[in-house]
Amino acid sequence: MKTTLGFIGGGRITKIFLQAFKNADVELESVKVYEPNAETLDKLVAAFPVFEKAETAMEAAGQQIVFLAVHPPVMMETLQNIKDAITESTIVVSLAPKITLEKMAAVLPTEKLVRMIPNATSYINEGFNPVTFHAGFQKEEKKQLMQLLKSLGKTFETGETKLESYAIVSAMLPTYFWFQWQELEKIAMETGLTHKEAQKAIKSTMKRAVKLYFNSDLTAQEVMDLIPVKPIGENETEIKTILNSKLLGLFGKIKP
Repeated sequence: MKTTLGFIGGGRITKIFLQAFKNADVELESVKVYEPNAETLDKLVAAFPVFEKAETAMEAAGQQIVFLAVHPPVMMETLQNIKDAITESTIVVSLAPKITLEKMAAVLPTEKLVRMIPNATSYINEGFNPVTFHAGFQKEEKKQLMQLLKSLGKTFETGETKLESYAIVSAMLPTYFWFQWQELEKIAMETGLTHKEAQKAIKSTMKRAVKLYFNSDLTAQEVMDLIPVKPIGENETEIKTILNSKLLGLFGKIKP
C-alpha cells in the first residue's frame, strides 16, 4: 500500500525531502504541504508540482505520516493546532531540535512519534540522519518508516539525548565550510585556474584530506604536521575560539 505524507512547513527541509524522494523514485499515494507563506509555497510548487497545497495545518496532519518542518519556538503551538487531526495510527516525525518526544506525547494522541535531525546532503540522497523513536512505536512499523527515511541517505537510530549534538556537528556542519570553499574557488581563479580547475582541485583535495585525517594510522597532530607551511596558522586560536563560542552557545539554546 502506498503512503500518504503531510508536511507542516514548506521551507528548506521540505524541499530537501521532496527532492530526495523524487531522486529515489519513491512511490507515494499523495503529498500535502501546509505553508502559510505564499511566496515560499509558490517556490515549492514550481519545483515540485506533484504535491497538493493544504489549506490548513489540520489538513496536512490528516495524512498517514506527518512531518513537522517548523522551528522549535513554534513547535508546541503547531502540535496544539494539529492534535485534533491526529489519530492513534498517525506517524508524526518532528524535524526540529529541543522539543522532546515526551513533550510531543503530552499533546498528541499517538505513540507513533519520531524525532529526526535531517542533513542537507539528503538532497542528493546522501544524508546523515539520526532518528529517535518513542517507546510505544511498534517494531514492524518502525521498519517500514526506516525504509522510507533511508531513501534520504544513511539514517540510523540513536538516543534522544544525542540529537542536539548531531544537529551541531552534522546537520549544521556544512555551513562552517561551504562559504570557505566558495572563497577558495575565487582565490584559485584569481591566481590563474579556470573555474572548472578550481572546483576539481578543491573537491579532490578536500575528499582526500578527510580520508587521510580519519582513515590513516596517524594522530590528528601527526596529520597536521605533514604540511609545514600553514598560511592561516596564526589565526587558528581565533578560529577555534569562534567555533567554541558560537557552537557551544547555540547548543545551549537548542538542547531540551
